[in-house]
Amino acid sequence: MTDEQPDQANSAAAGPDIPPDRLAINPRSPHYGGDLLTRGIGINFRGERKHSIEEYCISENWVKVQAGKTMDRKGNPLLIKLNGEVEAWFEDLGDDAPKNSKPA
Repeated sequence: MTDEQPDQANSAAAGPDIPPDRLAINPRSPHYGGDLLTRGIGINFRGERKHSIEEYCISENWVKVQAGKTMDRKGNPLLIKLNGEVEAWFEDLGDDAPKNSKPA
C-alpha cells in the first residue's frame, strides 16, 4: 500500500511530461493536483481549446465545467459533466508538448 493520491500515481506512471488521466482544480477533490497545476494544463475538448475546465478524465472522455454563476447549497460552483474527446498537455513545454489522449 502507498500513501500516494491517485493523480500522483497516474502522473508517475505516465511520465513527468504527460499530464495525469484525471485532474481537478478543486483542493477538496481527491484528484487535485496542486503542483501539477502550477505548470499549466492545456485542454482540448471536442477539438477546441477550453479554459473553463474544472475537472477532466481522459480515459472516460468527460470534463466538468461551471454552470454559469449557479452555486450549490455549500457555496461551491455547480458543475455540469460534458462527454466528448479530451486531450491534455503541459503548457510550460511549448507548442510541441507531448499530449495525453485516449487512443481511438
